[in-house]
Amino acid sequence: MTAPLYAFEITLQARPEEATAGPVLTDAWGSWPTLDVPKSQLASPMAIGFDAAFDRLAAIERLYTEPDGSFVWTCSRASDAAAQPWWQVDGNASERGDRVLLVDLKGSCPPAEFDRLLAAFGWPEQPLMMQLVRSAAFLDEATFRRHAAARGLVGDGEALRPT
Repeated sequence: MTAPLYAFEITLQARPEEATAGPVLTDAWGSWPTLDVPKSQLASPMAIGFDAAFDRLAAIERLYTEPDGSFVWTCSRASDAAAQPWWQVDGNASERGDRVLLVDLKGSCPPAEFDRLLAAFGWPEQPLMMQLVRSAAFLDEATFRRHAAARGLVGDGEALRPT
């Protein structure tokens, strides 16, 4: 049996030091501690430059980038779907002052592949937070991973794939 995929609809952003514990979010996948982020800190870009991040993304096999900041990453087609479920991540990065400001991500992928995606944006050196699109709640990385795994366990990743 394969490990479950992460399933997510998020905006990836630099996590400011000023982020504090926020209220608990309860959604269809459980209850999650959130972050309270000062609005003034939401416009702080990541440390990595936009072009450097896209050079890193372009080096990942089966990840296709566009100059406008959009990208798509798909798994290889395995002949045995049970051995490797099909997954895809669609993304769109925005920049501010030649640095990555935020990245919208939607899709599903294995946890190890998600790590590769984060690394393109400077992780783990760059502290990151994830904003859930549906609730607009900010999660720290560890909480996000539990949330994404919970969505993946119920097969939510299949609903996030384009048809």
